Amino acid sequence: MLLLVGSFLALLLLGLPVALSMALSSLFFILFDGSNPPFVLLHRMVSGVDSFPLLAVPFFIYAGNLMNIAGVTNRIYAFALAAVGWLKGGLGHVNVVGSVIFSGMSGSAIAEAAGLGSIQIKAMNERGYPIEFAVGVTAASATLGPIIPPSIPFVIYGMMSNVSIGALFLGGVMPGMVMTVLLMATVFYYTWRNKWDADAPFAMSTLGKAIVELLIVASSGVLMFKIQEWTEWPVLVAAFVVIGPLCIIDWWLKFSAVMALMTPMLLIGGMLTGLFTPTEAAVAACVWALFLGFVRYRTMTLKSFAKATFETVETTTSVLFIVASASIFGWLLTVTKVADALTNGILSITSEKWVFLILVNILILIVGSFIDSLAAITILVPILMPLLIKFGVDPVHFGVIMTLNLMIGLLHPPLGMVLYVLSRISKLSVERTTMAILPWLLPLMAALLLITFIPDITLWLPHMLMK
Repeated sequence: MLLLVGSFLALLLLGLPVALSMALSSLFFILFDGSNPPFVLLHRMVSGVDSFPLLAVPFFIYAGNLMNIAGVTNRIYAFALAAVGWLKGGLGHVNVVGSVIFSGMSGSAIAEAAGLGSIQIKAMNERGYPIEFAVGVTAASATLGPIIPPSIPFVIYGMMSNVSIGALFLGGVMPGMVMTVLLMATVFYYTWRNKWDADAPFAMSTLGKAIVELLIVASSGVLMFKIQEWTEWPVLVAAFVVIGPLCIIDWWLKFSAVMALMTPMLLIGGMLTGLFTPTEAAVAACVWALFLGFVRYRTMTLKSFAKATFETVETTTSVLFIVASASIFGWLLTVTKVADALTNGILSITSEKWVFLILVNILILIVGSFIDSLAAITILVPILMPLLIKFGVDPVHFGVIMTLNLMIGLLHPPLGMVLYVLSRISKLSVERTTMAILPWLLPLMAALLLITFIPDITLWLPHMLMK
């Protein structure tokens, strides 16, 4: 065990990537231990990525990239500006609301920071907001991406824990709303302290248009499933019956976000009705993005499509290598009885469920600061699952807790990818970007405490819809 963990830490200190460090330390251990042949390394790495649910990961990454080049982010921003831009400190609220909507499409904090962040930070800077405030609120709202469904970390967690990915997706809805309220409250505080004004004049026509768009989307979703119920047509046929008139309405409203806002409705509604699995929902998101880019908005070209495809291949390769390396590393940690040692250690400290959750939160926050979130999930879930059973912690509840902890880890050094993305976009140093994000950890930590100690925030919706 010491050789495995020690070599992993040593390779990290030498500057090797996390995935490569896990793979090499696993190889060193297997060669030194001698109880397993070396080909076990390749076998375990291949089996770690040989999973149907894992197919959702590249497709959600692809959907996020396609949405960005299809101009969906611009329409989401325009809709959020119409909906809340008239509030004092309006662009701060627009930042949060835009992230909530985009969360229903990408499932990735990094995609959200890169896609919406470039638009939002530029707009806030031009309106005279301090660059630190713009960066801070963008970073904090990017954490909504993997909490509000769909979510790439939820897919990995569900695969590792044998928990329903659909239940995890539903479990993230209410925690996402809690985070949204706390982030908007923080924007209100900054607005009050700095005496900022609204960024857009209040116009009932503009707000009314945004409300109409929301009502059209909501009623379209209800109508789609009612048609299927009344006629017994497949949901897909009912969807086409609704989407046809919806395209005409969307064209008539001019630069509206109706079709973009339909994305979360189609994905979540499709999963709830059994039309498709979470993996198939990821494919549906890609098809919808292609329809918006090539047919509805006509903003996508073959060149931009190819660029998005190559970027997806590049990102997927790195993600799957992380998962494969973490699979063998996590298996060796289990074989070397690390899980048993951790279980006995925690049980010797406490037998109380809530104290256990505090200790695990601290552990994951520390791990998330040094290890990629997907790798952390792959390593920690097999180790922690026996403890969850002993303490009676619902695995869906814990999945949301773990994901939020790891998303907070994306916001600060040494491995905070959102931090580095926003540093590049804002042209601030990593040090200034870190200081800009630091105050925004407070509402996120408050949300983490609420979600940890009030399980019904997470579990109410899955229990209600998946009886």
